[in-house]
Amino acid sequence: MPEKPEVLTVAKSLKTRIVGKTITDCHVYWDNIIAEPSVRAFRHDIKGEKIESIQTRGKWLVVMLTTKALLIHLRMEGKFFFRPVGEKRGKHEHVVLTLDGKEEFRFSDVRKFGKMHLLDKVDVYSRLPLSQLGYEYDDCHLTSEYLYQKFQKKRIPIKTTLLDQSIIAGIGNIYDDEILYLSHIHPKRPSNEVTKKECEIIIANTKIVLDKAISLGGTTIKSFTSSEGVHGLFQNELFVHGKSGECCPECGGVFQKIVVGGRGTYFCSKCQR
Repeated sequence: MPEKPEVLTVAKSLKTRIVGKTITDCHVYWDNIIAEPSVRAFRHDIKGEKIESIQTRGKWLVVMLTTKALLIHLRMEGKFFFRPVGEKRGKHEHVVLTLDGKEEFRFSDVRKFGKMHLLDKVDVYSRLPLSQLGYEYDDCHLTSEYLYQKFQKKRIPIKTTLLDQSIIAGIGNIYDDEILYLSHIHPKRPSNEVTKKECEIIIANTKIVLDKAISLGGTTIKSFTSSEGVHGLFQNELFVHGKSGECCPECGGVFQKIVVGGRGTYFCSKCQR
């Protein structure tokens, strides 16, 4: 699933293609992708809206329109394609927006898990789904004290807690593993046993990992690409994720794979005791 670096890469790749254009038509071929409003209202309300900017919040794309905001969550395999008006629609292209009557901006999702919300722009950040998100990884309010207080309320594994979008928005399974590895914290360690000093280390390593991933365009894992085949390169820089059986360059321990909270999880048997 795309995480913060991938979502930022998508936003960047789309910016030059769609900002400034007007949505002149809309077709929805898989209703469940539209979370709100109704599909009929979605199609009606989005027509005539001009695309003013593209922002991100956690794992969400936030496309600011004239009066509305289009929120898009890519989930597992969502991606975008640009096609000439009238070109035969691909099997997995479920939402099609016509831009300036000249080009179609298509949302493709093999697994149909993606979601779109069309909301009033004025309160998009103060209502669900964005209002439930925690701080961004680079927010000055993300402090060791804040994180420590959040962790103290949870006895579940720290791996699972770091995936909680209401605490830090944008961290997913891949970067979770990388952050815990650099922090020398076992993924199954109870969250309420993490010290305030370790919270400080987690924050520092979160910034290191995500800044590096963003600079490299994110991580291309399995079928994920951003749009029109834009691939990230951070998969070449991963320390631990996907490296079960390999030796840790830091201590010589062996990377292992376990399941934590239903997620495949990689860690070093020595660095992360």
